[in-house]
Amino acid sequence: MASVFPLADLKTSATPGSWIDTIIKGDCVAALEALPTNSVDVIFADPPYNLQLGGTLHRPDQSLVDAVDDAWDHFASFEAYDAFTRAWLLACRRVLKPTGTIWIIGSYHNIFRVGATLQDLNFWILNDIIWRKTNPMPNFKGRRFQNAHETMIWASPDAKAKSYTFNYDAMKAANDDVQMRSDWLFPICSGGERLKGDDGKKVHPTQKPEALLARVIMASSKPGDIILDPFFGSGTTGAVAKRLGRHFVGIEREQDYIDAASARIAAVEPLGKAELTVMTGKKQEVRVAFNALLESGLIKPGQVLTDARRRYSAIVRADGTVASGGEAGSIHRLGAKVQGLDACNGWTFWHFDDGQSLRPIDDLRSVIRSDLAKAE
Repeated sequence: MASVFPLADLKTSATPGSWIDTIIKGDCVAALEALPTNSVDVIFADPPYNLQLGGTLHRPDQSLVDAVDDAWDHFASFEAYDAFTRAWLLACRRVLKPTGTIWIIGSYHNIFRVGATLQDLNFWILNDIIWRKTNPMPNFKGRRFQNAHETMIWASPDAKAKSYTFNYDAMKAANDDVQMRSDWLFPICSGGERLKGDDGKKVHPTQKPEALLARVIMASSKPGDIILDPFFGSGTTGAVAKRLGRHFVGIEREQDYIDAASARIAAVEPLGKAELTVMTGKKQEVRVAFNALLESGLIKPGQVLTDARRRYSAIVRADGTVASGGEAGSIHRLGAKVQGLDACNGWTFWHFDDGQSLRPIDDLRSVIRSDLAKAE
């Protein structure tokens, strides 16, 4: 079973990180206030939708619709719901790292109010994502359009946050090398994935599909990151995070949900390192300066570099510049100069002789990056 952390123990625990990969039992705001500042990488929040249901709903055959009528979704007024939203968003802001992001999912009943509060608190909205359902519930009364989607807001702590994780290249590759769009098509949670009790009824009325959470987590986090869900419910976030090599922390006050989520997460087998490697493009690679090749001994002062056809040559100097024919500069500037061009990628233009063939010095940069990755 996944560990359950009583809120009282969280407040008194002196062990750093003891709350990671646990379900904290208690009120979400109180639990968030007990967590360390700037401690989580991504937050996925599925708050109460405040559906304001006015009574029971029946299908045309008069069978009862299993709608969301739980006490946790009831609020006395819009003002009460707004106050609740502001409280938990403020608490989330404190625990979110400056480089982190928050995802919030909702329906037309609440998402616009949540979005306005987000902006009032100076979060910066990055995207709104439309989750279009392949199998939405019909509109039984026939008085409105069928409600076939939910909206997710993806936001950073403020407008100046530039270092948040977005695995753009992985998302593009997974989408047949086309940019991933902001409209996502997934079925609602059903079949064997839907948790049910001994009585055959749904354990949680708004259980989200794992495919939806997988895309959220894969798009905006790295293996080893901590994913927080302040409305943990049946534990979809924790189950998917564990499978994808991320840590999780859930907050939930209902014991039935905690029991179901705990058993569910315990049964998950994490994927291996090879399966979890995230595809990155050039923009995401660690910056390596040419001087690092000298400092590591991969290139030595006085060594001769040439282009692939040996038309041009340059001498490596101890200060990390290269010189040719009375001209000197960076590998890029000199590469452009000898060719009479305005610009040049020196990493692919200049080559070194390894004793058997000419190889681009970019190969040596890859060695440095590999060593840095092993050191992490």
